[in-house]
Amino acid sequence: MKALTRENKAVFTFFGASGDLAKRKLYPSLFKLYQKGYLKEHFGVIGTSRAKWSDEKFQGIVSDSIKGISETEKGQAAKFASHFYYIAHDVTDKAHYAALNDLINQLNKQYEAQGNRLFYFSMAPAFFSVIALNLKSEGLITDEGYNRLVIEKPFGRDYDTAKQLNDALTASFEEDQIYRIDHYLGKEMIQNIEALRFGNTIIESLWNNRYIDNIQVTLSEKLGVEERASYYDTSGALRDMVQNHILQIVSQLAMEQPVAFTDADVRVEKVKALRSMRVYSPSAAATNLVRGQYDAGENSNAYRDEDGVPADSATETFVAGKLLFDNYRWSGVPFYIRTGKKLADKFTRIDVVFKKPLIDIFAFPQNPNASLSENVLTIYVEPNSGFALRVNAKSTGQGFETEPINLDFFQDADKEKEVPEPYERLLHDALEGNSTNFASWSEVAYAWKFVDAIRKLWDIEVPRFPNYIPGSMGPAASDELLQRDGRSWVYKLNQ
Repeated sequence: MKALTRENKAVFTFFGASGDLAKRKLYPSLFKLYQKGYLKEHFGVIGTSRAKWSDEKFQGIVSDSIKGISETEKGQAAKFASHFYYIAHDVTDKAHYAALNDLINQLNKQYEAQGNRLFYFSMAPAFFSVIALNLKSEGLITDEGYNRLVIEKPFGRDYDTAKQLNDALTASFEEDQIYRIDHYLGKEMIQNIEALRFGNTIIESLWNNRYIDNIQVTLSEKLGVEERASYYDTSGALRDMVQNHILQIVSQLAMEQPVAFTDADVRVEKVKALRSMRVYSPSAAATNLVRGQYDAGENSNAYRDEDGVPADSATETFVAGKLLFDNYRWSGVPFYIRTGKKLADKFTRIDVVFKKPLIDIFAFPQNPNASLSENVLTIYVEPNSGFALRVNAKSTGQGFETEPINLDFFQDADKEKEVPEPYERLLHDALEGNSTNFASWSEVAYAWKFVDAIRKLWDIEVPRFPNYIPGSMGPAASDELLQRDGRSWVYKLNQ
């Protein structure tokens, strides 16, 4: 059953309105909500940055950001853009907040937005704290409607800085008013994890260490660091991908069934899962984590030759690891993760590998090399959306041999067009006050504690970089990590 479309009323304020994220993702996503009726007449949008723009210039930029629309939709896009207003703003100057507040109040009255205010931070994280504190001290937080803060990553660069940021935010906003965005949580197939697990007895009854041998999560990127090199070199794959995207996915795979499918109940179980994840000592981190950095390839620079990257950079562009959970459900089941840049292709997938039967009755003496394949449930997140279940069946013909076959389902092209983009979905959730697909502070804190233990080792070791070529699936040590356990990656290059 499709949810009924309900109009949302609010005044948005985008800090960082001239940025690439706003133009590529945020404005087009708001337009989709407008087209679908989630936004109608009762909303206004304020863009702020240091640029000296007029309302007309800002509205033109918003219109230009909406790609691929028909001639009949251009009028709709123009009407949508007419709800956008601009004010040049220095976030460190308290005097500027009075003018911003006046404009918010004006638009609230003009569009009958019921006092609802949504603030979106899509600028340098160094300014997050000062903006939040000034919003409170200068009276921009209203008692009339709701106040919600949507904040982009990175949320700190370690536990201590994340806590400092969180303390600053919670001095102005309550925890349930803060929406820490992770666009992976807006992806259709990531949201399908709960439906698959808790909506199917046949799956959930097997979702434990009695039947599952290991779980693999792969986030593969084909491109290198591109124009993000200067930022990326201060972050690396561990902070940029593992601390947020991967650990959020893993927490959904590892969590217990919530009491109800509400944001509060789901978050409780995700936090329990992350609490039980083993934090490694330096020696254990050295054994269970692998890092890499890409070398030069055909028509491709090595990472250290990218613009803005030091020639001796030790920043990792690849991470693979084995995660362990010390709880009853998952004791003894490794969760293998890997992510990297300049890999074979761009895709995200989850492979759940089930244990083989204790006794293989089909291992006939006359065919000693034949053995049953593991059953594997694959969740394809992107670029295609779907599921596949690998099972064993009899090979066609005389005799009796088995072979693996796939039972699969993929969204067809028409269905794919209906799937909301992650930012469209998450902006709608923020308007609705639904924080299910946003990270809570407790989740962020446990993720940082896990990552900090690894960084403590990596920051004092000198890695042997570069150690993998573009177009591969990372360094050889990534395969060896699983081989030591008698296992292998389900997805292999050229498979």
